[in-house]
Amino acid sequence: MFPKKTDGADLSVGILVLPETGPMAVYGLYEVMSHVGRFDVGARRPPVRRLRPRILARQTEPFPSAIGVSIAPQATIGPEADADVIIICDLELGSNEVPTGRWPQEIAWVKGQLQRGATVCSTCSGSLLLAESGLLDGREAASHWTAAGLFRDLYPAVRFRPERILCESGYDGRLMTSGGASAWQELVLYLIGRFCGPAEAARIAKLFLIGDRRDGQLPFAAMAQPRRHEDAVIAGSQAWIADHYTTSNPVTRMVEQSGLPERTFKRRFKQATGYAPVDYVQAIRIEEAKQTLETGDLGIDDVAAEVGYEDPTFFRRLFKRMTGISPAQYRQRFSTR
Repeated sequence: MFPKKTDGADLSVGILVLPETGPMAVYGLYEVMSHVGRFDVGARRPPVRRLRPRILARQTEPFPSAIGVSIAPQATIGPEADADVIIICDLELGSNEVPTGRWPQEIAWVKGQLQRGATVCSTCSGSLLLAESGLLDGREAASHWTAAGLFRDLYPAVRFRPERILCESGYDGRLMTSGGASAWQELVLYLIGRFCGPAEAARIAKLFLIGDRRDGQLPFAAMAQPRRHEDAVIAGSQAWIADHYTTSNPVTRMVEQSGLPERTFKRRFKQATGYAPVDYVQAIRIEEAKQTLETGDLGIDDVAAEVGYEDPTFFRRLFKRMTGISPAQYRQRFSTR
């Protein structure tokens, strides 16, 4: 669904910022969108719909961003700040902070904008606001890969997609989420292509040298931290597997050492850590393989054996499924040697 305006009419874009917002996406979006439809004098190009961005917040007074650099809102949220497109920028929370109960004023405004027909998007961890609002319940959503634990523990109704850069999250294409701190670049190109035409999106991509993260987020992602828990038996299993992840049949060995029935062990392990035991072992092994690929020069088959996989073909398939690229591609991209 497109904003209800005549073809070619300018579109208003509200860039929503909060006290937890960082400045990169805010000003990056603002600058890129401000260049849409702006051509050199004398350039022979067909007219292009313009985008009119504004930085919106609950107050207009400048405030320090999450990294200290000041953000200066241009208008306050409310009926007078209606926009055709809303973009919720990234949110930086401390290690012990959670989104629960935050941003009621912004959530109410975003819901109202979506209801009146606006397209609502988020960049990076801005999707946490949408998750807190309930708008993502039962829907797929992208965010920064480090938010996987928060979505798992606080928003289990959301189908979190850590590998995605862009994710259409419902409402006939009017709810979009994006993942990764610099995924605002893919989002802005998508919006330009959608509302201003693919030719203008291509021109902007060339002008700013942005776009094309075809491999998604997974090559950059690390193992999501297990949940904190008080289950001493499972904690003992985690400590054991940290030193014995190369052991054959490691899940069977953990079950035996726990003294629990297998079904009970698997249930308690998943409840305590957020991982099924086999997924936990695979995640540890792949993280170790990534470190070896980054810092060493072992052949791929030898890396597979070193982390516990006798079948190098299986290792390659698993590695690509979990990282989005092959072991050789990973080494080429991230090797520190």
